[in-house]
Amino acid sequence: MPLQDLPCLSPRGSVLSQARRTCKRRSRGCLGEGLEMECTPTELIQQWSPLHKHQRLASKGKENDGGQFVLARRSRRKREAASYVSWDHLPDELLLRVLFYVPLKDLLRMSTVCQRWRRIALDESLWHSVDLEGLTHTGPALQQVLKTGVRMLRCPRSFVEELHFTGTGPLQIVVMDLSSSIIPTASLESIMCHCRQLEYLSLEGLQLSDNIVSSLSKNPNLLQLNLSGCSGFSAAALGDMLASCSSVEQLNIAWCDFSNDHVKSVVGCVSARLTHLNLSGYREGLTLDDVKILVTRCPHIQTLDLSDSTLLMADCFPVLKPLADLLHLLSRCYHIHLAALTDLDTTFPGLSLLDAFGIVSGSHLSSLKKEMPRVAINSRPFSGVARPTPASGPLAHFMWGRKCRLRVQQ
Repeated sequence: MPLQDLPCLSPRGSVLSQARRTCKRRSRGCLGEGLEMECTPTELIQQWSPLHKHQRLASKGKENDGGQFVLARRSRRKREAASYVSWDHLPDELLLRVLFYVPLKDLLRMSTVCQRWRRIALDESLWHSVDLEGLTHTGPALQQVLKTGVRMLRCPRSFVEELHFTGTGPLQIVVMDLSSSIIPTASLESIMCHCRQLEYLSLEGLQLSDNIVSSLSKNPNLLQLNLSGCSGFSAAALGDMLASCSSVEQLNIAWCDFSNDHVKSVVGCVSARLTHLNLSGYREGLTLDDVKILVTRCPHIQTLDLSDSTLLMADCFPVLKPLADLLHLLSRCYHIHLAALTDLDTTFPGLSLLDAFGIVSGSHLSSLKKEMPRVAINSRPFSGVARPTPASGPLAHFMWGRKCRLRVQQ
């Protein structure tokens, strides 16, 4: 038999070659068949895609009996992402609680992250009390803070540029200190005309107007008012304001640019509930008759400062005797003789503080302390009536005993 007619000596080679020829014929037939059936590319891919391999789980007890499960493996990235919580997934209430402990400057930075954080960072619950002391340009910051619904605002000794608050509704400010600030009168008017809930207010040393004083009369809950050193308003506007604010308990209206009519408006219209009054600095404007009207109208006065009134002499003490609750008397009236002070502890049994700077000093002060051992003499050089903060000490950043949470100076 010829060699070419003998079968291949390698059975593997013959099988492989035969299998290859068979696969080629099948592929040509299938491909032609597929073209005749007008299969779409998607259908062809599905027909020729390899079968998916499913990984089977060994049966574990009753859970896997009679069924087959496919193990779905998560990507590593997803498993790592599930190990922590994103800020975007936290509710607003929880974010507010976190931001409650954030300082003012950081809170302002966080308000620029996105719209949601800006809405939360400017929530009025976070801006309940703000202290802007130490800020260089206070005008823009003050205008922004007023829009947040602030209730306690401390901004003393500040320079405020032109500011026109254009809010439509009333402000929610209850406590405000603008003492010794430089602020245009028109800007102050735009703020005060929106105030209706003031209880504690200090405008010490500011230039006011009749419109500002009239705006104060719209705050019936006003308890403490400090207008010492102010000017620019009439006696009629002052009288109307004091008559409207019938709840005032502490009033500091010392050293203002007053005429005799201003003084008479004070003693004739001040609240009958008044307990602390500083009416010093009116050398020839305060008379003994004015003191009589004051004592009749305000019988519950505990602290009274009539210093630097040159028309008051020793005969004013019998006039003040009906003040049974008098505890603190400031009588730096230079026409009162030293001998008239020795009987004050008898005239006022409850008197505990007497400040007579400029009248008593040196050896006379020592002898007067021996005469009145239960009365502290010249222990307080400054009046604290209706003043928001003491001159110095650990409470210098407080405002009527309250501390602002958000502060520029930490």
